[in-house]
Amino acid sequence: MTDHPKINKRDFLKKAGVAAVGAGALATPNIVRAQAPIKWRLQTYAGASLAEHVIKPSIDEFNKAANGEMVIELYTADQLVPQGELFRAVQNGTIDAAQSDDDSMAAPVDVSVFGAYFPFASRYSLDVPVLWEWYGLREIWEEAYAEVEGVTWLSTGSWDPCNFVTTKPIRSVADLKGLRVFTFPTGGKFLERFGVVPVTLPWEDIEVAIQTNEIDGVAWCGATETYTVGWADITKYYLTNNISGAWAGSYIANTEKWEALPEHLKTLFKLCMDSSHYYRQHWYWWGEAHYRTTGGKLELTTIPEAEWAQIENEALKFWDEVAQKSPRNAKVVEILKKYADTMKKAGAPYRYG
Repeated sequence: MTDHPKINKRDFLKKAGVAAVGAGALATPNIVRAQAPIKWRLQTYAGASLAEHVIKPSIDEFNKAANGEMVIELYTADQLVPQGELFRAVQNGTIDAAQSDDDSMAAPVDVSVFGAYFPFASRYSLDVPVLWEWYGLREIWEEAYAEVEGVTWLSTGSWDPCNFVTTKPIRSVADLKGLRVFTFPTGGKFLERFGVVPVTLPWEDIEVAIQTNEIDGVAWCGATETYTVGWADITKYYLTNNISGAWAGSYIANTEKWEALPEHLKTLFKLCMDSSHYYRQHWYWWGEAHYRTTGGKLELTTIPEAEWAQIENEALKFWDEVAQKSPRNAKVVEILKKYADTMKKAGAPYRYG
């Protein structure tokens, strides 16, 4: 009979502990290190003070909600690339996404002419989302951008109206002649018909250009932006007539970077774009009335309605000329005409008079 070795309590516990550790090591799966967050660089058309409203809140929300999976670094106007090179920068991957109008970022699509301030295409800010979501412009933009390699169009929303804010008073159409203003490409081409001299400058140079009399003002925004960015401090007059009721601006992304995102991050970004669109709807609608009535820095001037009608009538001629550029442009113009007619027939509050 073989004698079994005696084992005391201390030896038993030590051996049992080693065995338990060994078994645990075999049973526990390898710990996977956290993957580095996806990083995007997004540049907006807006300068720093304006970006605080038109995009930064939504990007901050995105970065918080992404919970470490993705981080978007926000850059303001011309910070990484000049505004006119913004589209190409997204296309070649220099930056991952952009917020801008199609017009001033030189998007090589025929519908880019309708970005920013296409003259008299809208009367109010709500017109823009209605046109894109309910009158077919979303599908047209998707079709147009699908023909351009490397860039995916994501969304369009509305901003403020386009009013003249100047150092010289405008009380008649004749006062527009010779006026040097910073404005958008298509809006500038239209305004040239009335003697306006469009000027293109980096956004951050506009203030100095006004102060040194290089330009007489801007046809770039409404009252909200004029006061927010400080232009109301260096100009004197605000023309209440506007050439468009709302700026139409888009979000675009590098196609490869967009398609690489998991679906839940795509959805999150779409929700944050909608959040940005919503913020601007109430911010601008509040600001336009608030600053006109309580701003106190600008004298309001108005061109009589009967005289202003000649500019509105000239816009319709401009529409027809743009419609000749491509079948797709003709389709957009047809939609704009149908929409304007519907709003007029609907009457107040859609259209007055």
